[in-house]
Amino acid sequence: MKPVQIISSVKQNFNFKLLCLLVVSSVLVACAGNSGKAPVLDRSHAARTPVTSGYYIVKRGDTLYSIAFRYGWDWRALAARNGIRAPYTIVPGQRINFSAGTAVQSTRAVAHKAPAVRLSQPAPAAKAAPKPIASAPKSKVKPASVAAGQQGKWLWPTEGKLISVFSSNTSLNKGVDIAGKLGQSIVATADGSVVYAGSGLRGYGELVIIKHNDTFISAYGHNRRLLVKEGQTVKAGQTIAEMGSTGTDQVKLHFEIRRQGKPVDPMQYLPQR
Repeated sequence: MKPVQIISSVKQNFNFKLLCLLVVSSVLVACAGNSGKAPVLDRSHAARTPVTSGYYIVKRGDTLYSIAFRYGWDWRALAARNGIRAPYTIVPGQRINFSAGTAVQSTRAVAHKAPAVRLSQPAPAAKAAPKPIASAPKSKVKPASVAAGQQGKWLWPTEGKLISVFSSNTSLNKGVDIAGKLGQSIVATADGSVVYAGSGLRGYGELVIIKHNDTFISAYGHNRRLLVKEGQTVKAGQTIAEMGSTGTDQVKLHFEIRRQGKPVDPMQYLPQR
């Protein structure tokens, strides 16, 4: 073989090895970029605006309220869309439609598939004869009785530094985050009933959702331990959970208020401190 041919062959081998090295390096860089800790603040499954297409198949542990919370719906509207009536029973395997004009699937039609997941509704109170306004002195109103929805009448859910505030420009931050200590008490901000208690909503960890009335609900995420159960009635200031870091990377409470299914800025309702 001639010297020129040898040099050419060596040059070709070198170029080939260099190309392989560059390809491998690119792959390693890409892997390294994705090998870091994935963001844990992922609330992409809880929409800011209602999902208006497709459907959801009920899983064990779901409630109508948790599904409505996840997909940005007012629970009453979602119930009406699917022909679900009080006591708002849903069962695993049932299809919850979001699209307009879709066929409504009766709860009874799927009741044989699995034991029902029942949403507890407080029994309607017996109607008492109306009394004159003068017979109900203001002095007898208990300070702890909070009328949800009235500005300044809510309680702070816990003590601590506010580390993240509500943003109307992003789908990730639909409430406020409050830093604190592991095991710190989380309290109900207003009277209501627990409509969800579990860890089925991605990005919220151990979550409690409280229904205050037909308009407002509040949500408390990332708890270490839940102290209430679905269907339980709670009072403003009652401890409902212990602060934790489930579903996130630090000890904190993620708190939301939703009005007719839409996230609103909690600072518009919480008292100044």
